[in-house]
Amino acid sequence: MAQGRTRRRQPRVELYERIVAAIHDGTYPSGTKLPAEPVLAAELGVGRPALREVLILLQEDGVITRRHGVGSRVNQPPTTRGIERLSPVEALLGPGTAVCRRLAADLDEPTDFSGFHLRLPPTSRAWFWETLIEIDGVPAGFAHEWAADAPTLADLGPDFLDAIGEPAPGPPPTSMLALLLATVDDRTLGARSTMGATILGKERGRAMGRPPETPAILITQVVTADAHPVLAAKYLLPAGAPLIHLTQRH
Repeated sequence: MAQGRTRRRQPRVELYERIVAAIHDGTYPSGTKLPAEPVLAAELGVGRPALREVLILLQEDGVITRRHGVGSRVNQPPTTRGIERLSPVEALLGPGTAVCRRLAADLDEPTDFSGFHLRLPPTSRAWFWETLIEIDGVPAGFAHEWAADAPTLADLGPDFLDAIGEPAPGPPPTSMLALLLATVDDRTLGARSTMGATILGKERGRAMGRPPETPAILITQVVTADAHPVLAAKYLLPAGAPLIHLTQRH
């Protein structure tokens, strides 16, 4: 998740954006398979190592799904049916006492992830929060969250927009989603999520006191208001984190 915030080398950024643009214009429609890697690399005029790296990033960002021996498929728009009421990740990591520790709060230019999922123009600025979540004093996961730009958030009312940039000292830290739910009528909000596997990595492992190769679950989530994205997040939960409690409903 920390990697999602950092701007990649320019050739990788351009390749990522070219593939995303081709998905948007219907060259690679939602629900269809991408061409095999050798064919796709030839179509795009790039080497297979560079393509493979970008495909991994696209999968992590929820744009495609890759399966060994099967290939890559463009993800379809989600159905309206889902699981569980919209809840902040710290509320799902129970039972136990949750404490959120803010590691970063910056007004940044869009990243590949936030720009794609929040439809942010390249010249915009959006709030980014990095939060370490502890349960009963033990590091349990990371929340990397991006808000939409100010004009979009203004449509939700002033409370969330005013609170998101509030400097410390202030109320105890929460995830960005918890703040959104506390300041906006949650009946206007919806969300979609994807779940995949990754590893903790060096920086995140150091922050949690865990080896970099520790397996982890990566959950991406996009929260919408009136069908427009207002918050995008990556939640990273390493092996040994508390169970997430979900209730399925029809």
